[in-house]
Amino acid sequence: MSDDNLWYERIPFPRVYYSPEILRKAREEFMIKDEDVITMTYPKSGTNWLMEILCLIQSKGDTKWIQTVPIWERSPWIDSEPGFASANKKEGPRLLTSHLPIQLFPKSFFSSKAKLIYVIRNPKDVIVSGYFFWNSVNLTKKPNSVKQFLEWFLEGNVPYGSWFDHVRGWVSMRERENFLMLSYEELKWDTERTVEKICQFLGKKVEQEELSLIVKNSSFQAMRENKMSNYSLMGDAFSVHKNPFMRKGVTGDWKNYFTVAQAEAFDKLFQEKMAGLPQELFPWE
Repeated sequence: MSDDNLWYERIPFPRVYYSPEILRKAREEFMIKDEDVITMTYPKSGTNWLMEILCLIQSKGDTKWIQTVPIWERSPWIDSEPGFASANKKEGPRLLTSHLPIQLFPKSFFSSKAKLIYVIRNPKDVIVSGYFFWNSVNLTKKPNSVKQFLEWFLEGNVPYGSWFDHVRGWVSMRERENFLMLSYEELKWDTERTVEKICQFLGKKVEQEELSLIVKNSSFQAMRENKMSNYSLMGDAFSVHKNPFMRKGVTGDWKNYFTVAQAEAFDKLFQEKMAGLPQELFPWE
C-alpha cells in the first residue's frame, strides 16, 4: 500500500488533495485564531457528524446554512490543498477540520485559546468503516478485504498513520481547558446530552427547542439526505462507486466482520498499545 500513498514525516496521506508543501505550511504557517473551533478525529470516527453538529450549534438549529453550503466549505480541512486555501480566506470565528496527528498540527494552536474537540471511536468499527470508505473512493489504494485492511491498520500503513499513535498523541491534551474529548459511542447513545456538553464547552447557550433542532437536523438520516453533507457533490477523485459516503452510522458493526480470533488478537494488542491510559477514555464494549 505504501507506493500508493504520499509519505510525509513517516505518516502516509492520500495522494489526492495533499502535498508535502501544504502539510509543511499547515504545521509551520497556518495561524489558528483564539475564536476558532476545530473538529479533530482519526478518519471514520464521526468527523462529519461533529462538523454538522457544530454548524447547527452556530445557527441555533436553523438548517439554511447546512442546506446551502457544502460541509467542506463550512468547516474546511486545513491539511488539504483546497481546505487550506479556503480556511485562510475565512474571517471571523471559523470552524476548521483536520485528521492530522498532533505532531503535524499547526504549531500556532498550542499557544492559542482555540477550542478543539477530539472524537474517538471503537477502532474495530473504525477498521470496518475505513475498509468500505477507502474501497469506494479514488483517494488511495483499495483494500481487497476487511482482513487486508486490518493488517494495514495494525501496521499504521493507512492514511494518517497509526490509530494508536494518533489517539495517544491527542489524548495527552485532555487536561487542557480548550480541549474536549468525546467518543462516537456517547454521541450515539445519548446525542442530546452530548450536544449539551459540546455547547457548554463552547460557552454557547441553547434553548431546548434549539437543542432538539440541532439533534434532529444532524441525525444520520437527515445528513444522508442532505446533498450539502453527503459528499454527493464532490468530483471524480472523491466519487463513491459502490457504497454511499454515509453507510450505516452505527456502533458495533465490527461484530459482523471480525472473526473471534481477530477480535481477541486485536483486543490483546489494544491493551498493550494503550497501557497506562484510563479505561474510561474508551467507553465501548
